[in-house]
Amino acid sequence: MRIIYTIGIWFYTLGIRVAALFGHTKARQMVRGWHRWRDELANLDERPVVWFHAASLGEFEQTRPVLERYLELHPEQQVLLTFFSPSGYEVRKNYPKAQAVCYLPPDLPYNVFWFTIRLIDLRAVFFVKYDFWFNYLIKLREANIPVYLFSAIFRPEQYFFKPWGRWYLQRLKDCYTHIFVQNEESLQLLRSHGVERCSRAGDTRFDRVHQIAEAAERNEVVEAFLKGHDGKVLVCGSTWPPDETLISDCVSALMRDCVSAIKIILAPHVISEEHLKQIEQFFPDSVRYSVLKDLKDSKDFKDHKVLIIDNIGLLSKLYRYADVAYIGGGFGVGIHNILEAVTFGKPVLFGPNYHKFQEAHDIIARGGGFTHSDHDLLAKNLLPLLTDGDAYRRASEACLEYMNANLGSTDIIIDTLEK
Repeated sequence: MRIIYTIGIWFYTLGIRVAALFGHTKARQMVRGWHRWRDELANLDERPVVWFHAASLGEFEQTRPVLERYLELHPEQQVLLTFFSPSGYEVRKNYPKAQAVCYLPPDLPYNVFWFTIRLIDLRAVFFVKYDFWFNYLIKLREANIPVYLFSAIFRPEQYFFKPWGRWYLQRLKDCYTHIFVQNEESLQLLRSHGVERCSRAGDTRFDRVHQIAEAAERNEVVEAFLKGHDGKVLVCGSTWPPDETLISDCVSALMRDCVSAIKIILAPHVISEEHLKQIEQFFPDSVRYSVLKDLKDSKDFKDHKVLIIDNIGLLSKLYRYADVAYIGGGFGVGIHNILEAVTFGKPVLFGPNYHKFQEAHDIIARGGGFTHSDHDLLAKNLLPLLTDGDAYRRASEACLEYMNANLGSTDIIIDTLEK
C-alpha cells in the first residue's frame, strides 16, 4: 500500500508541475517553493528544532496558539514552519517567531530523506487538523521523533475506516505520539478502531480568534466609511460570486421594505481585479478600501453603502464593526471561518454547505447562527437580527457563551505535552 500511496503522490506532484507550465499561478508558486526549501533550512542554526506544519493560512491560525505557547516554554529551541499551500506561505513567509519558513517538499521518499536529514536536532513535530503525509510520518517514526496531531476531526466515512484503508489506519496507531481531537465523536471513533494514544482537547481556533479579538485595533479607514451612519452594519467575509449575488438582492429588498439603513463591509475570498469589478457591478454604490485609504481625509463617503476590502489580512479584525456577519463559501465546497465573527458576539449567516464544520452545527443549535439556501430564507433570517432587539441580543449572547465554553484547547495540549 505504501508503494501505491507513493505513486499517487508522484502523479499528484506531476500534475502540479504540468499546471505550473501552463501558467497556473498557485502551481507555479508551489513548484518554485519546492526548489527553495534547502535555502530556507540553511537559516536554522545549531539549536534544537521543533517543526510545525500547516496546510494553508487557516490551519496556520490554528497552529499559532500552540506554537507560540510552546516557544514560550522552550525558548532554547527554534521553529521550522512549513506550508503546503501558497495561501499560507505567501502570507506568513516572514513570520517572525520561525527561524525558517518554507513549502513542504512533496511526500516522496527522496524528498523525505533529504529534508529530514537536514533537521539534525529535531525534537518534535506538530501537524494540525487533517494533514497526513505518510512517508514523512514513517520516516519520523523510524527516527524516534515525537509526532503530534492536534485539532483533528475524524468521521466514519474517511478512508482510515474503510476496509481498504487498514494500512492508513495502522499509521494512525504507529506514527503519532499523541492525537488531540476536537470532539467526542472523533475520540470514540478512533478508540473503536484501536487508536489508543488520543484524547479530546477541542479546537485551537477558538483560542486564536479570541486572541485576535482581544488585540483588535481600530481601523481608521473603516471608521471613515461608517462615519455618520446610524443604521446597521453587515460584514460579509470570504465571499464568492453566489454569496455576493444573494447579498445584493437581499439587502436591496430589505431597503425597499423600509428596514433601517444598512452599510456593508465586504471582503471577498478572491481579490483579483476581475472579481472586484464583478462585485462593483453587484453594488454600484461601493468604494474600494484602497481608494478610501488614500482619500479618507479629503472626501465624504457617507453616500457609499458598500466598502470592498481589496487586500488580505484585515477581515478577522473587521468583524468588530458588524452587527451581523455573513460568512461566504456555503454555496461552494464549504463555509469559511465563522469563529472570527462569533468571538465578537456577532450572529452569523451562511449558505447550505456547512455540514463538515462542527462549529456551524453547534452555533445553529445554540441560536447564534443561521443557514439559508436562497434569497427568501436569507431575508427571513436577517430581518429579525436587524429589527428586533431582543432577537439580536439572544443570538449575540449565544455566540459569546459558545466561545467561552470552548476556550482552553491550547492549555490542554501544552499541559499534556509538558507532563
